[in-house]
Amino acid sequence: MFTKILIANRGEIACRVIKTARKMGIATVAVYSEADKDARHVELADEAVLLGPAPSRESYLVADKIIAACKQTCAQAVHPGYGFLSENEDFARRCEEEGITFIGPKHYSIAAMGDKIASKKLANEARVNTIPGWNDAIESAERAVEIAQGIGYPVMIKASAGGGGKGLRVAFNDKEAFEGFSSCRNEARNSFGDDRVFIEKYVLEPRHIEIQVLGDSHGNVVYLHERECSIQRRHQKVIEEAPSPFISDATRQAMGEQAVALAKAVKYQSAGTVEFVVGKDQDFYFLEMNTRLQVEHPVTECITGLDLVEQMIRVAAGEKLSFGQADIPRQGWAIECRINAEDPFRNFLPSTGRLVRYQPPQADLEQGSETLQGPAYAAGRFGGVRVDTGVYEGGEIPMFYDSMIAKLIVHGRDRNDAIAKMREALNGFVIRGISSNIPFQAALLAHPRFVTGEFNTGFIAEHYAKGFKAEDVPHDDPLFLVALAAFVRRKARQRAAGISGQLPGHGVTIAPDFVVAVMGAEGQHAYHPVSVGAYDAAACTANVVVGAGEAARTYAIRSHTKLGDLMMTGAVNGKPFTAQVEQGSAKRPLAIRVAHNGTQIDALVLSPRAAELMKLMPYKAPPDTSKFLLSPMPGLLADVAVQVGQKVLAGEKLAVIEAMKMENILVAQQDGVVKAVLAGKGESLSVDQPILAFE
Repeated sequence: MFTKILIANRGEIACRVIKTARKMGIATVAVYSEADKDARHVELADEAVLLGPAPSRESYLVADKIIAACKQTCAQAVHPGYGFLSENEDFARRCEEEGITFIGPKHYSIAAMGDKIASKKLANEARVNTIPGWNDAIESAERAVEIAQGIGYPVMIKASAGGGGKGLRVAFNDKEAFEGFSSCRNEARNSFGDDRVFIEKYVLEPRHIEIQVLGDSHGNVVYLHERECSIQRRHQKVIEEAPSPFISDATRQAMGEQAVALAKAVKYQSAGTVEFVVGKDQDFYFLEMNTRLQVEHPVTECITGLDLVEQMIRVAAGEKLSFGQADIPRQGWAIECRINAEDPFRNFLPSTGRLVRYQPPQADLEQGSETLQGPAYAAGRFGGVRVDTGVYEGGEIPMFYDSMIAKLIVHGRDRNDAIAKMREALNGFVIRGISSNIPFQAALLAHPRFVTGEFNTGFIAEHYAKGFKAEDVPHDDPLFLVALAAFVRRKARQRAAGISGQLPGHGVTIAPDFVVAVMGAEGQHAYHPVSVGAYDAAACTANVVVGAGEAARTYAIRSHTKLGDLMMTGAVNGKPFTAQVEQGSAKRPLAIRVAHNGTQIDALVLSPRAAELMKLMPYKAPPDTSKFLLSPMPGLLADVAVQVGQKVLAGEKLAVIEAMKMENILVAQQDGVVKAVLAGKGESLSVDQPILAFE
């Protein structure tokens, strides 16, 4: 077994590998860029080596620097994690040539599965179901139309070297096939330097289901069941779960056996994933094989009890798998939500900056804490909450890398139990300083189609075609949020009344009646009469009545959460809850902000007289910014495409902002003339910073 390994990665996956290595008694070496000098993975590792500047191409993607770091620290092996160099066959070969063990598949296996056209041919030879199509490179758009007609519409046009949704088009007729081929080839040439394009049948109502495989150097290969990855936005996974709520045991076995056959065909050693597209009739076809550890591997670990990172290390060290196919359990249900630094209410624009507050929900599952035959499984315990993260409170989310903050994983008895645990865990995930996609995740988990398992890869595009808005997260009991605001205000008044030194006759008085004004846009507030009775400061209980007459709702609330704590726990009408409550925001400093199940309100808790007067207050409109181009996100101003005096038309490119490996093009919303350029190329921008002014 190795005594020291280097992790050629960053963020949560680097921390994940370090934890398992520590459990195995293996010393670790972290590598980092200048932007990551204070990163969590650097702190966790036993040693750390600086690679270079922040951009990946100058640090994490430079194989020579990684290999030099291995030699400098005497690391015997390197774990690539996912992304960066994890599926780079040249890097895997270089490691072997330098006498460094690559903790992953052999370079020839990576090469065999790295080319989509070649991998489909190999899959055919291994008798793995493949989608009907044309697997050779197509020379012209005219020929693409002929092939599409022969296969039958709809068809999918894909770049051989594509990935992440680039170089992919769906065509439903000859015109779309002709145009899609040309666009796909140009995009592939510009993005990957490889313009080979192929065509395959487009599967209706498709699901993205993948099989986890594990092989050793002694010819043993097993499959660790499946993961359901159909909840995707722009071909990027958002929620993953294991097992799938859709496929039957017979389909599961057939997919698993074909995945094993393919892995054996390429002499696969290590953990890998065979991805399938599954139709509405459970017909399944091979998509591609990911020759690395997947982001969503924790859900497989939860239902099998295996530590996949440990297995990768043991296989790389030459050990045999210690179990066979029949030994692998499938217990309970696991769901993973990717918590990303992006603003769902602003079209998921990246959100970078400092984590002013970062408090994940309390975890009772640790990666690698359970084993295949471990005590947790013997006792029938189906876990709880696990958080895989690479950040900490006060740390930075840099603009140079992907947007992931953490992976939130839950393990339940069944799917409904897992969904309930995930919703509660999201309620308790505190993130401040940057935006996150937690409200969007909450909306997805509450959607009836998700709850019933009736979805496919087009779910998000279908239900959120016009973007994501606050009203897309309907609360099943919105008055509960009003009651919480009133309860917190009553608790604050009780504390204020106990402050010594108050002038006689002018001290803080406590009345049971309030009016809660839920603040809306443009001064359109909703007013709710509220009575807080039977308040017991010692027991931290109260009966909160919202509304009057027959429409009144009573909430018996108990919570020992201290004033000032962001996360509030307790019980309402005998049922436990977790919510987030805080005093004020930058735009509404006097309001109480309450968030629960993805819904958020800003509320002013007033006396009845103050509410009467507030209704008479005129609405103060915000300043008009229509004559400015504002930065919608923090990022680097990569280009300003216009100059002073230039006339621009609606839809014309104005500027480009780079953030989190994404290039965001800003276009004119209406015709105009550029009056001033207020920010220069290469400048770091903050949210809403003016870039251009118009006449």
